[in-house]
Formats: sequence, C-alpha cells, structure tokens
Amino acid sequence: MADDGASTSPDPIAPLLTPTGWELLNSLEPYNEADSLRLGTALRRAGHDPVVISAALTQSRLRAKAETKFGPFAARMLFTAAGLEQATRLGVAARHAERYVTAGLTRVADLGCGIGADAIALASLDREVTAVEIDETTAAAATMNLMPWPNATVVGGDAESFDLTGYDGVWLDPARRTTSTSGTTRLFDPEAFSPPLSFVERLADNGTPVGVKLGPGIPHAAVPAGCEAQWVSVDGDVTEVTLWFNSLKRPDVRRSALVISSHGAAELTSAADFDDETRPPIGAPEGYLYEPDGAVIRAGLVADVAHQVGGHLLDPRIAYICAPDLQDTPFARAYRVIQVMPYNVKALKTWVRENGIGVLDIKKRGTSVTPEELRRQLLAGSGKNRKTSAKKKATLVLTRIGEDRVAIVVEPVAG
Repeated sequence: MADDGASTSPDPIAPLLTPTGWELLNSLEPYNEADSLRLGTALRRAGHDPVVISAALTQSRLRAKAETKFGPFAARMLFTAAGLEQATRLGVAARHAERYVTAGLTRVADLGCGIGADAIALASLDREVTAVEIDETTAAAATMNLMPWPNATVVGGDAESFDLTGYDGVWLDPARRTTSTSGTTRLFDPEAFSPPLSFVERLADNGTPVGVKLGPGIPHAAVPAGCEAQWVSVDGDVTEVTLWFNSLKRPDVRRSALVISSHGAAELTSAADFDDETRPPIGAPEGYLYEPDGAVIRAGLVADVAHQVGGHLLDPRIAYICAPDLQDTPFARAYRVIQVMPYNVKALKTWVRENGIGVLDIKKRGTSVTPEELRRQLLAGSGKNRKTSAKKKATLVLTRIGEDRVAIVVEPVAG
C-alpha cells in the first residue's frame, strides 16, 4: 500500500474491531493502489481517526489480494499479511475437509488455525471445529472469519499443549515463516516449524487421525513412513504437500499429485514408496515434448506420466518427456517439437534474426542459463524488421541431454 501519511497501529486489526472501524472498512470501494493516497487524505479530512484509516486501507489491500484464494468471501474477511500468505485456498481447504467427512470424524481440532481458512471449510461441512491459534492478532482475525458458523470456536493457545481429549481428528497448518519488521522469511527445516513435524508424528503414533499441510519443497526423505503425501498444484502453481495419517490416509496411496485448473481436478497416485526404482526409457527429442506439472515432479511421478503418454525421458535426471504421438493428459503441458539445435548463443541469435522472431518464450531445466538474460541477448537488434518481429513468436526449451546442451524449438499445443 502506498504511504497515506497515517500513523501505523501496532495491531493491524484492533482498530477495525469496533462498530466505527468495521463500518469504515466495509464502506471502502475495492482497493486501488494508485488511489490510496488520495483516499487516505479524504478520509482524514472527513474526520476519521488516522489509526483506523491506516488499518482499514491495509485491510482493504489484503482483501483485494485474497480474492485469488477466497473469491467473493474475501470481501467480508479479516487478514494478517503472514496469515494470508500461508492460508489455504478455499477450494483446496474444501478438499481437506472432505477427508474428515469421508473418515467419519465429527469433532476436529485445527491446531494453529491461522486466519481460519481450513476451519471455515470444516465448519461448512458440519464438523464441530475448535480452532487454536497462539497469536492474538491472528486469532482475532480467525474469530471474525468464523462468526457465521456456530459450530466453530476459536481458542487462544499453544497447539502443542492443547488438550485433545474428546476430539476424533486433528488438522495442522504449522507456521513456516518468521515475521520481522522487514517482512516474512520462509523456514525450510520441518523441525523449525511451529509446531514441528515431530509433534505431528507423535500424534499419529498415538493413533490420532491427522492431516498436516506443509510447504511443497519438503524432501522425500523427510516424509514420515506410514503416511500418504499429496502434492497439490493450482493453475500450475504447486501450493502445498499434505500428509495424511491413520484413518485419513487412503490405504492404497503412498504419494499423489492433485492437479487443479479451470478444466477441473485430476489426480495421479502411486502405492510405491519414494525409493521406487522404476525409470522410464531414455530417448531423443521427437514428436511432442511434455513438461510435467510441478506437483507431478514433486511427488516423483514423472515416470508414471511418461508411461501414460507412451514416452521417454531426454535425460534420466531431467523432467522433460518426449513421445512420438500427442496424448491428452492433465498432468503435463504438451509442445510440438519443431527443431533441435545445439545450444550456441551465436547460432541461436542467427536463428532468431532469420526467422523474424520478436517474442521469445524460454523454458529451461538442467542448465544454468538465465532465461531473461538470454532472451535479451537473442532479441538484441531483432526489432529492425518490425513488420515481422512484432508478430512472430517462438518457444525455446533449453535442456541437457547427457553432457550436451541443446535448444529445442517447440510450439505449444492448444489446451
């Protein structure tokens, strides 16, 4: 948000938890960054408290940002910056909640509830939810967000010391960031999370049905034995991995990739453990190149997609698949292979010039090339022939096949 000159409240939500603050927040037009300075000045001239103005404008900005996760619900919710960043998308939270319904679990403790996204989904499916949050400001936001559901209660407290007597299921979304005056910093060590992964494992070892959302970059070696690990991507963005224990785990699934897009949802599953030695064959670039979805790669299911499309890898260490024929799959983006060249900047620059390329998309795996820098080099001087360069587009895939670096000219397949 642009600086509107107002003072900053130490609690970004407290000024809004009054009739006056709440009314001001909900009277604001949808947030517009360019208009925030003018709006802040106008509100001060109208006699509003500068602290309330600052809190309302900050919250308005967060609500606008939250629309990608919460859709129209965001317009009546409260957020913290860190809470929104970690919050589960509402559609994904609904899938989490369905697990508890399928398992017949009716009373669920949401330990470390954040702003309440997963608690909302659980309550919406008629689960009795107790949402536990240690941070007072975040707990206040969750309380407001859960007010429409009488079967949801927010409790201030520490997740690790909460008494689980009487609960038949647990959900956790551990804090994976630290917050400072300069913003938030991501944590990567599962034992640095709050609560740590070892706490989740202790709950599961006691037979408690547990689901825990973690960052998708967790190493396979850190995934506990005996659980199901489901990586989720939304519109190509890998958002999480969720570990499911005991009755929340599907008996025939060890790892899976759930791919959600505007076309719907599709899932690829495997009962094999992460050390499964299945490897697809290796071959040359041909026909169609497939770029597996990030969730597929994280779940170690590239070989499964290669088998599905009748394809092979270009290199055993790189997640590019080629196949002679086009096969429809929701688990990979397909490109038609047009030309294969050795990677040579001078030769590629000649190729760009001779083909009148004006827009160049560069993808890469297995090389240290910086696509932005290479694009600048290759397009330098290409604007001289503007009639063609303004129109012609091309896509390059840079990768390694064994010890050789190659540039593959491809054409995206529609859909």
